Amino acid sequence: MDKGFAPKVSFVSLGCPKALVDSERIITRLRAEGYELARQHDGADLVIVNTCGFLDSAKQESLSAIGDAMAENGKVIVTGCMGAEPAQIEEAFPGVLSITGPQQYESVLDAVHRAIPPLHNPHLDLVPPQGIKLTPRHYAYLKISEGCNNRCTFCIIPKLRGDLVSRPLADVLREAEKLVKAGVRELLVVSQDTSAYGVDLKYASSRWNDRDVQTRFLDLARELGEFGVWVRLQYVYPYPHVDDVIGLMADGKVLPYLDIPFQHAHPDVLRRMRRPAAQDKTLARIKSWRQQCPDLTLRSTFIVGFPGETDTEFADLLDWLDEAEIDRVGCFKYEPVAGAPANTLENPVAKDIKTSRWNALMARQQKISARRLKRKVGTRQQVIIDEAGPAGGKGRSKADAPQIDGSVHLSSRRPLRVGEIVTAKIDRADEYDLYGSVAGF
Repeated sequence: MDKGFAPKVSFVSLGCPKALVDSERIITRLRAEGYELARQHDGADLVIVNTCGFLDSAKQESLSAIGDAMAENGKVIVTGCMGAEPAQIEEAFPGVLSITGPQQYESVLDAVHRAIPPLHNPHLDLVPPQGIKLTPRHYAYLKISEGCNNRCTFCIIPKLRGDLVSRPLADVLREAEKLVKAGVRELLVVSQDTSAYGVDLKYASSRWNDRDVQTRFLDLARELGEFGVWVRLQYVYPYPHVDDVIGLMADGKVLPYLDIPFQHAHPDVLRRMRRPAAQDKTLARIKSWRQQCPDLTLRSTFIVGFPGETDTEFADLLDWLDEAEIDRVGCFKYEPVAGAPANTLENPVAKDIKTSRWNALMARQQKISARRLKRKVGTRQQVIIDEAGPAGGKGRSKADAPQIDGSVHLSSRRPLRVGEIVTAKIDRADEYDLYGSVAGF
């Protein structure tokens, strides 16, 4: 590092939106201390790799990223979920400077300080009040808690990130306020278990704008709904009290969108998965939600090929999908995770059967998605613009979360701006996307 020049750090962020928020916090602290961000490893003084350790495939991606950083730079700090169990990293790359688990921001900063001390120059503090974001300017992930109290048999997240630790609601609202003032028009609420928010704090009150607010899922949604921006609720387990938030969606306070990881539909599979809030009345509740809020969009994820899954149990899942008409679906072939209790379950499903079931589920869901999107042809939808060109652009409706759902492709008489919300007339639909033209600004 040249004397008198700000030290440069290259950063790799892998994994879920919750890990992205961790990366944003680390980068915000580094920028506040005068560090610069480098676009390439070989032009940096060191590299930080924020890893994912949920599945073996994610671990391999993390190890590959560490290997690239070691080859191109040589001074590497590793953090994130895979760092919670460092043996595999230490064995593959004994020369890394430091390995820490998720949320250990201070340890990461200490390791950076040891490797390249910061320059104490007050003129280098260029951090905006809302911190550094790794998402586009018009949307941001708002993390409300860390960890998880559930003990699903296929998951090791509690082992990596610990039990549920909720942020007091006033703290969340202060962060949301800063983001909105900085121009964010969509807040995506994330955690490991969003609807369990506050249970660890016994829903304690905190002070916000000269009044008390309770750290509770419904209060969170209600308060965020007062900021006048899109509020999208993700990773919501279907506990009974989730019913209470549907009224806020019907009233336009929060987006009519629920991301609920059902994972399966057959009660025996759900029991083997040890899923919380698994109940027989789910279809009735979905019907009730849609009666109360007809515009509601449901997104979910499912696992096929879980140990012991029979042909009958899988067929029941397909039938359930037909009846539930989930709008957006992600599907995973079951993959053993080191340390997960599901590894000891009997009757593992053969690889070729997992693949055929995955193909069958995705084919079935494609028809459901196409059918539900076709109902929007001829309607007008609000669309937030993600990409803009001279004659149109691409954005998302209230039914679409960034990176994981579909898009709305638009033509426009005037150039569009990234981040603006327009009214679009929908002309046609395919299995995943909508197409139309801008009808109002």
